[in-house]
Order: sequence, then structure tokens, then C-alpha cells
Amino acid sequence: MATRSLSNALLKGVGGIQAARSSRIVSGSFYQNGNKYFSTVPHDADTHEDFRPTNKLQGSAVSLKDVVEQDVKENPVMIYMKGVPEFPQCGFSSLAVRVLKHYNVPLSARNILEDPELKSAVKVYSNWPTFPQIFIKGEFIGGSDIIMNMHQSGELKEKLKDIGSSQKSE
Repeated sequence: MATRSLSNALLKGVGGIQAARSSRIVSGSFYQNGNKYFSTVPHDADTHEDFRPTNKLQGSAVSLKDVVEQDVKENPVMIYMKGVPEFPQCGFSSLAVRVLKHYNVPLSARNILEDPELKSAVKVYSNWPTFPQIFIKGEFIGGSDIIMNMHQSGELKEKLKDIGSSQKSE
């Protein structure tokens, strides 16, 4: 009886994770609800190596610094965070996403938990030690505390005013 109750509670908890069911995460980038996400699939020990994703950056001339520069340049609002906007994996990342979503702007993100080398490259690029890291129109803004302060002062509204939701249809 106790096992069944625990099992039902776990299933209800897992069923409540909408983000996990609402999109299929594959290596590369994808769009969901108008937002662009970047993802890789971690190497799974139970998966035969023929079916494991390959790192397209290995052996290529593209460095992680170049990837970060391109992300920041091409995406009006770029957030490097723990998790993805639909399923943040820390409170600070969750707060930053909630504040940014309030303005209904296209939000691009990379999950730094999937790639320790990317995490290091972002820290070097911004010269900032913590995450999330938010860039708006190519400019490094800071983390969730700074975004929250800018939101409260009205500065964030001004910064995001010409980034319209019309860009979401890309």
C-alpha cells in the first residue's frame, strides 16, 4: 500500500514537469514557444557509441570563444544559465528567466551544465564568475540580481524596448 502511494506521488511529480514533456531535446539548437535554445545530449554509458551524439566543434576551427561571441552577437537576449528557460535548474536562473519573460522578448539560452568547457569560456568572455549570465544586444549585463534591480528601476524596460516579440517568429 505504501509503495503504491509513493509510486503514485512520484508519477504525479514527474507528470507535473511540463518542460520535460513539451519538447524533445536534441543536440544543437531548437525553438520552443518562440524561444531559441541550445543543447547537447550528454554521453550516456548505456548508449552504443554509434548512436552517441558527436561534438561538431571538436576538430573544427570554431573555438568556444567564437561560439560565445556568435551567440551574443546574433541573439538580442542571450542567457547562459543552469538548465533551460522552460526548466531552470537553479533559483537564480529561474529568477532571471521569469524577469526576462515578463517583457515578452525572444530569449536565447545555453545550458552551461551540459558543457564545463563552455561554462569556462563564458566566464572568460564576460570576466564574470557566476551564472546566469545575461547579454542584451551584445552587451554583458550581469546576473539575476542585476536584472532584478534593472527591472525594479525601469532600466530593463528601457533596455529591451526595441526588442519586439515580432522577432519571435524567426
